[in-house]
Amino acid sequence: CDRRLDVRTVYPFQVTTMPIPKTLAPGEEVEIRCTLAPERIVKGTRYTLRYFQYDGRGALRIGRRGKSLTPNDRYAIAPGHFTLYYHSLSAERQSLEVVIEDNHGQSQTLAFDFNSKEKDADSDYSLLSQPDEPLTESAGSRASQ
Repeated sequence: CDRRLDVRTVYPFQVTTMPIPKTLAPGEEVEIRCTLAPERIVKGTRYTLRYFQYDGRGALRIGRRGKSLTPNDRYAIAPGHFTLYYHSLSAERQSLEVVIEDNHGQSQTLAFDFNSKEKDADSDYSLLSQPDEPLTESAGSRASQ
């Protein structure tokens, strides 16, 4: 029989995000609200964030006034709520992974994919500005995109 006290110091954590748009235009920015929720807060546990963009071009920041992050560099984050801002810098599809890790080797990966928001010829058209024009199926499908 071992008389040493077995103290658990490693607990799982979960990272969740609020829903975000699936399309972005060049120059557009999206707010990604995140929550880092460890099962238990343990003194000495540290969390970091890193990201890698493998399609398209863009800039990621922690906080509205934060500096752009460097891909694959680690940045300290605290448990609780934090906000990422992704700024689109290209017209093609954009994909990136954000990895949240603790100092015990546990990690969670968040994948974000943004399709390019295409500006079509009818982009200034509003169904509300033309109330006498009948709503056709093609106009309705364009408006819902």
